[in-house]
Amino acid sequence: MKNVFLFIISLTFITSIAISKEKVTEKKENKNEITESTVSGLKLRSIGPAIASGRIVDIAVNPNNFDEFYLAVACGGVWKTTNHGTSFQPIFENEASFSTGCVTIDPNNPFVVWVGSGENNSQRSVSYGDGVYKSTDAGKSWKNMGLKKSEHIGKIVVDPRNSNVVFVAAQGPLWNPGGDRGLYKSTDGGETWTESLKVSENTGVSDLVFDNRNPDVMYCSSYQRRRHVWTLIDGGPEGAVYKTTDAGKTWNKLSGGLPSGDIGRIGLGISPVNPDILFAQIELPDGGGFYKSTDRGGSWSKTNSGLGGGAAQYYQELFCDPKNADIVYSVNTYTSVTRDGGKTFSSLSTKEKHVDDHVIWINPKNTLNLIMGCDGGLYESNDGGNSWRYFENLSITQFYRVSVDNALPFYNVFGGTQDNNSLGGPSRTKSANGIMNQDWIYTVGGDGYKTVVDPKDPNVIYAQSQYGGLVRYDKKSGEMNYIQPQPEKGEELRWNWDTPILISPHKNTRLYFAANKLFVSDDRGQSWKKISPDLTQQINRDKLPVMGRVWE
Repeated sequence: MKNVFLFIISLTFITSIAISKEKVTEKKENKNEITESTVSGLKLRSIGPAIASGRIVDIAVNPNNFDEFYLAVACGGVWKTTNHGTSFQPIFENEASFSTGCVTIDPNNPFVVWVGSGENNSQRSVSYGDGVYKSTDAGKSWKNMGLKKSEHIGKIVVDPRNSNVVFVAAQGPLWNPGGDRGLYKSTDGGETWTESLKVSENTGVSDLVFDNRNPDVMYCSSYQRRRHVWTLIDGGPEGAVYKTTDAGKTWNKLSGGLPSGDIGRIGLGISPVNPDILFAQIELPDGGGFYKSTDRGGSWSKTNSGLGGGAAQYYQELFCDPKNADIVYSVNTYTSVTRDGGKTFSSLSTKEKHVDDHVIWINPKNTLNLIMGCDGGLYESNDGGNSWRYFENLSITQFYRVSVDNALPFYNVFGGTQDNNSLGGPSRTKSANGIMNQDWIYTVGGDGYKTVVDPKDPNVIYAQSQYGGLVRYDKKSGEMNYIQPQPEKGEELRWNWDTPILISPHKNTRLYFAANKLFVSDDRGQSWKKISPDLTQQINRDKLPVMGRVWE
């Protein structure tokens, strides 16, 4: 019995050693694993840049204090200023969504702010959100109020008579059907929502305006669209303008001169001076146009052609002058303004200003004072858009891709941005002022994508713009050489908007760059050699079904 007891003790001891060894081995195998505790002591710090800023899609100005306003940023949350832009603070940092599409101040209480998460455009670079947020303390804290499957919020409207009545125009998911899509209404300050207008699983609501004499009278635009990797269908037979006279209980589809067939995104405007006058900018297959009604939507006339085409999925919003019913601004790549009720349009100046505009605030006391948000940040004009002042203190640049070099004593960070060029700047400097705007350099224009830097010579930088616009930039001399591989006679090269590039880890002068065919260069892009056939599947994208049908 004694021997058996000793045997059990010995076996237990040996087993415990084996288990301990196994744990040690397991620990050794996982020693390189990055866990939360590995990085818990690290803190993010902003290195800019504000030289280029980024896409601002909505502005909400306190009606009682024009120096206080909020900015909804496509890929940067919400920013607030209380001193007319002398400084800005990010106030939407800890929420689940980083992308915002609209921001609204309660007209009855400026401390109540609503935010629709998820950018309200259909561009290839838009990001989705998780519903509607509300703040009751001027942006200090936020609460998600639901509609989490909406993904892209077009607009939020608060009833000026009753702050508990809120309408949300939800475009719905861009890449899929369903979700929270349509027009939603709350009568309890956002605690619960009912569907006021539903069109279909493919069609949401993009815009909403109301009659300031009687907010029960409202107009909204439905928007049918779907994006896939290979295409964007921006419009369909379910696009239309609707009207309610009973605060959203019932809706009537308007016609009376409005186009039919496949309708794209529709921007709506209603004159604050005379709410009988309505405007609709409509995307159509033939380019679209500008429509006007002078009888509360009963009948419409087309006053101008061409304004609704092209990139309506990225713009298509109207802003009516608060003092003159004939003045309407239409944001676009180059913002247009009509001063005769839609008969003629002229473009605002872009001198010293970025293009691609998304929102305008018109000062109701001085209509020559405009604040505009665009792909390049925030601008202000005091002469009706003839000249502009740029706010150089908003670090909201949307970087698609980021990379670093091996420079000493401080490495540099490079990246391609949404519509703000490819840039590079230091990770830190010796200056007591920290990293400044002037420390950043432009390496190539356009929409920027992946930048790679020679691992042995940090002065040799390869940067690119959309569709494979590749350059070799010499940081020391500032020289830029265009080195994109060119097609042979009769050959078609198809470049992705975001083109892959790689420096060989074995040879620093060797580059790989890919269109529908893969190229290699052994002399830093001076010459190229094809090393693959066409790598695509040779499918006609126009024959692929979208939203249950083939669109031709």
